[in-house]
Parts: sequence; C-alpha cells; structure tokens
Amino acid sequence: MALQLRKLSYALGAEVCGVDVARGMSESTFGEIYHAFLQHGILLFRGQDVTREQHIEFSRRFGELDRHEALPRDRHPQYPELLMVTNEPKPDGSPSDTQYTGRQWHSDMSFTTVPSLGSLLKSYTVPEVGGDTLFANMHAAYEALSDGMKKLIAGLHGIHLSGTRKLANDNSGVVRAAEQKRLNPPVAQPVVRVHPETGRKALYIGEKVKRFDGLTDEESRPLIDYLVRHATKPEFVYRHQWRKNDIVVWDNRCTMHQALGDFDETQLRHMERTTVLGTPSGYVVADA
Repeated sequence: MALQLRKLSYALGAEVCGVDVARGMSESTFGEIYHAFLQHGILLFRGQDVTREQHIEFSRRFGELDRHEALPRDRHPQYPELLMVTNEPKPDGSPSDTQYTGRQWHSDMSFTTVPSLGSLLKSYTVPEVGGDTLFANMHAAYEALSDGMKKLIAGLHGIHLSGTRKLANDNSGVVRAAEQKRLNPPVAQPVVRVHPETGRKALYIGEKVKRFDGLTDEESRPLIDYLVRHATKPEFVYRHQWRKNDIVVWDNRCTMHQALGDFDETQLRHMERTTVLGTPSGYVVADA
C-alpha cells in the first residue's frame, strides 16, 4: 500500500497517515517515508504513544544519532540521545535549563562542525493552547532572492553561536552563554548550503548568526536581519499546533524553525528530541 500523505501547508510539510512508528516497517516503507522527508522538509506523525526506546529506534533509521555532548545540561540523564525541551522544574525546584529552548530562528546544531541532518521531536504534554512551532522553507526562501542578492551572498560565511538569546524573563541566559561558548566555540557556516542529497541550494542563516566572517558586526547586521526577515515571510512558513504524542521530523539542511512562547507558562510543555548527525560543514572561528 502506498504511503498516505496530507499536505500541512503550501510552504512545506506533510502528515504521514496510518503509520505507527513503534511497529516494525519494511525497508521499502521507510524508503517511502524518507523520500517524503526529502520532498516535503517536515513530516508529522500523529498519535505516536511510543516509549523512549522506540523513539530512539525509529530515529536511528534516519542516521547516526547525536549524544548531545555539546549540550550536556539539556540531554536526558538516562538517554543521551534525547534532548529535553521542557518547562518542568528540576527536582530541587529550580527552573528547567530548557524552558526557553528554541525561541529564536535557527537550524539545529548549526554552531557545530557537524550540523544536524534532521531532528525528531515528540510531544508528551502540551499546554491547553499555544506553544506552537514555526518552520521556514529555506529552499523557497533562497530561490525567491534576486540574482543580485544570490551573487552577493554566494561566498559569505555566517558565524553561528551556541546558546539561547537572553529573554526578559530568563535569568540563566548569561551564564549559559558563557558555558556554551567554552563548550562550542563559534563556527562559520556557508550562508548558501547545497543539500547533500537533493543538490538544491538553501539559505543557511538564523538568529544565532553573529556576523559574517571577514566583516564587522555593524557591517553584517543589516544583511543578517534582512535574510532572516525574508526567509520567515508567511509564504515560506508552516505553523505547527502541537497535540500530545505528535512526532515531527524536519530536515535541518533546508528548514529553519522557532518555538513560540505563546502559552500559559504555568502549564506544562514537555517534549523530547533526537538529533540525527549530518555531514561535516563549516570551520571554527577563534576570534568571534
């Protein structure tokens, strides 16, 4: 039986219907899923009441998994392949280290020299309303640029920083930023990346980009802001409204995403993510 897909938006994404990822599937079935992943950039699997082991096992079909050594505070204590995305307080009552994870436009692990191929995020508990995630199609964003802009950015490398931007209600941002810079020195990535499997060009930019290599912060900022603003126009974006037991898998090589804080933060939002390692890219910048 052919894979049943339902488009999620004009920009990108498809829901995979009638598939239980916890059940064994043939190589041909997974091959159809992977083809859809490359074609649509995002796949949604609803109603996946799976164990952590089953989440990890399904994720491994996409490739080798990151053990998140670059983010030691954020990974699950028993399952290093799982990155926690939760506002649930720690056992001692202190705030979660990941309550504000993803609140800026980014591509996962872009601040490393092996940025992510893909991510698989499972929702366990979601607030009554809100807590949505936005995804942007970076192929479409690149293709919509003028020929002059494509020429201008063709040789540029953006310097990506790890850590989360400090928010008004986040007192941990400064400490975490210093720790992350020590663990993960800044990495320069090409602003235009060629997808290693499809050969298509995509913008590789985001709000974690400090400046362009060879340019000052002041010189870089207007162009960074323009490219992020351009890539996140409504016509390039899908907004995902989470339900309990969703699994969303996205291709970090051609999408960018942002978690929204549009929910009552007294309500629990708990998710766990696996990260599929990608191909080597970029280089460390010592003086960023």
